Amino acid sequence: DGEDVTGCAILNLKPGKRLDHNGIKVELIGQIDTLYDRSNSYDFFSISKDLEPPGVLVESKKYKYRFNAVDKPNETYSGIHVRLRYFIRLTIMRNYGSSIVKEQDFVVQNIGIPPEVNNTIKMEVGIEDCLHIEFEYDKSKYHLRDVVVGKVYFVLVRIKIKDMQIDIIRTETAGTGSSAVTDSETLTKFEIMDGAPIRSECIPVRVYLSGFDFTPTYKNVQNKFSVRYFLNLVLIDEEDRRYFKKQEITMWRKKIG
Repeated sequence: DGEDVTGCAILNLKPGKRLDHNGIKVELIGQIDTLYDRSNSYDFFSISKDLEPPGVLVESKKYKYRFNAVDKPNETYSGIHVRLRYFIRLTIMRNYGSSIVKEQDFVVQNIGIPPEVNNTIKMEVGIEDCLHIEFEYDKSKYHLRDVVVGKVYFVLVRIKIKDMQIDIIRTETAGTGSSAVTDSETLTKFEIMDGAPIRSECIPVRVYLSGFDFTPTYKNVQNKFSVRYFLNLVLIDEEDRRYFKKQEITMWRKKIG
């Protein structure tokens, strides 16, 4: 964010050829594409520089360009229904025939601000007279290479539990209002218990987030989309019935990469 964007464009002409054009320009563009409606692209910013006035090229030429201190507040993102991209577009405008256009994408990542307040998460889940568990996560905001530390305490167990796992779920919402489209995907599952627990048993939880395709939490990016993350505690009994409790967490980027 705020870095210069520099590069060069090389136009190669075969010997003896010429190119009549109506100007050559380079653009830096930030764009959001709605993947279920390709015609609905939205340019949230665009900067243009002229490289060559109208004329004739009779030999190959190299153009250097620089866009100074470009504010890029949103990260590159490619999801289920939406894509945010930054790219350089070179356009050779012609009087006759279609323009010649070449695009090159580049990736933007922004380091987040460490949270000043990071409260623990404490919750309960149960079925009356059958199951009562309490669980706790050490915090509610995690950087992308963090570790989720917590514990699950079985207060009452009258159901034959055979398995317990934590799922990490990403929910993407594209659009707004009645036209919004929301989809969730389970990015990974961690088994934290195999076998039946007993009353008063405490199960430790330790989930490493590094190595997975997480992004930061995105809230209402350009009024076009949001991305949220959840920890989902799942218990499975011997009849394969599932009991779960989902809790939203905030993800943020500590360093580039």
